[in-house]
Amino acid sequence: MRYMLLINSEEASEGAMTPEDMGALMAAYGEFTQALQDSGALVASDRLQPTATAVTVRVREGDIIATDGPFADTKEQFGGFYTIDVPDMEAAKSWAARVPTAAYGSVEVRPIWEIEGEQG
Repeated sequence: MRYMLLINSEEASEGAMTPEDMGALMAAYGEFTQALQDSGALVASDRLQPTATAVTVRVREGDIIATDGPFADTKEQFGGFYTIDVPDMEAAKSWAARVPTAAYGSVEVRPIWEIEGEQG
């Protein structure tokens, strides 16, 4: 079964990291990603640019409305994801607990809605 690990943290806190701390965090992510690859569970992953680069698009009565920034104003921001293929939610939670950002942010684990006839 496939799951998304949605990584959330405060952008301001990551922006305040020293170069050494950021280097250590990136190294930890490299090790985590390699462990996922080695296990065969990794389907996809990516890091997102800061929310200041986001645009939210809505269509209302046929008009396209684009607004700078993310849709929700929250304490933590969505910063990246992993898509994994593991046997069950317990395995997905175990991987989520190993995401480096889980130590100071949060990782939402959400099952992917499998549509019959689609291959993932």
